[in-house]
Amino acid sequence: MKTLIICKSIHHGNTKKIADAMAEVLNADVIEPEKINPDETKKYGLIGFGSGIYFGKHHKELLKLVDKISGKNKKAFIFSTHGIDLPLYHKILRNKLKNKEFNIVGEFSCRGYEDYSVFKLIGGINKGHPNKEDLENAKKFAENIKKYR
Repeated sequence: MKTLIICKSIHHGNTKKIADAMAEVLNADVIEPEKINPDETKKYGLIGFGSGIYFGKHHKELLKLVDKISGKNKKAFIFSTHGIDLPLYHKILRNKLKNKEFNIVGEFSCRGYEDYSVFKLIGGINKGHPNKEDLENAKKFAENIKKYR
């Protein structure tokens, strides 16, 4: 089956770097959520959903797309980049995917450069992230979920 990675990456392109690293391993198509017709997702057996984390959750465009698609008999993985480590970032997206009957086969997250709001005052946080190690970890993650394609 084919693999699709749906990724919303704004500001610094952090999440797109992670999506591209995973796509290289999975031979996946990468597309933004607002650029795909929900019916197109039917031709993929494994779908990755990722974005930066905005106010504790994935980007609204990604969440809106999930509301429009069916996950019956499909496998999914979740990924994100974030400024600060908090364990609940994937909860809203994970619940939406489960409610749409997706089988979630894995989750990946790493730090990303962030200079939004108060972080701008101090020159940002996580400069240089995702770095080479983060990209290698994303590739290892992708290698581990290849079996689900």
